[in-house]
Amino acid sequence: MRFVPLVMVLVALIVGVPSPASAITNGMPDGESHPAVGALVGTKAFPDGTWSYCTGTLIAPTVFLTAAHCGEAGQKTALVSFSSRYQLGSGVYVGRYETDPRYDEKSELHDLAVVVFSTPIPGIKPARLPAAGLLDQLKANGTLASSLFTPVGYGSMLPTGSHAQKLHYSDTRRRTTISFGRLTASWLKLSVDTAKKEGGTCFGDSGGPNFLGGPTSDLLVATTISGDDNACRATNLDYRLDTPAARRFLRKYVTLP
Repeated sequence: MRFVPLVMVLVALIVGVPSPASAITNGMPDGESHPAVGALVGTKAFPDGTWSYCTGTLIAPTVFLTAAHCGEAGQKTALVSFSSRYQLGSGVYVGRYETDPRYDEKSELHDLAVVVFSTPIPGIKPARLPAAGLLDQLKANGTLASSLFTPVGYGSMLPTGSHAQKLHYSDTRRRTTISFGRLTASWLKLSVDTAKKEGGTCFGDSGGPNFLGGPTSDLLVATTISGDDNACRATNLDYRLDTPAARRFLRKYVTLP
């Protein structure tokens, strides 16, 4: 299956569509703007002919960050492609799949996982991770509210149909821009400003990056987990990477700023 939070799975079952993770809406093909962003791909195609089921980001030469809910119980390995448009035959890398041991599928907390490769991924510069408490600092100095964020991911574009039940996948890496919504101890909530023609995440982006800044930014501050609506038109719920909880997991695999 494709992976999503429980509420998404239940709605997908009701309307009779495959259950995916999240993807980019109202965006554009990313091309090579974010080569460190890759797709988790399956060993066989989904019924619509596509292959990707989640997104992630290279954060060290041998470490790819994604979401824990993208994996299955007992999963040991994962396949990753960094192609901007995945097709059968595109290069893939096999790595060891490890989740944050504190993750519980009944809760969205600690929803982090990594794919660890045995050798460095060639030709790709890893994304940068935030310093401890960066988002809190930006909130305190008054700049967070006006900050721009850039989500990137693979998967469905804006769902269509009377109940937003038709999903559109292309295995293409896409990006958009989105505005700040709210900050909590664990979550960065981003809200679509339609007047600015912003977009957000939907089914196919789970585990994917939210970069602080415009379309060329590589500062990864939060990973995509869920959203407030199944039509992918409202608030994105993203797991902060600058918190003590997230850093406790990440420091096992990378050197943190």
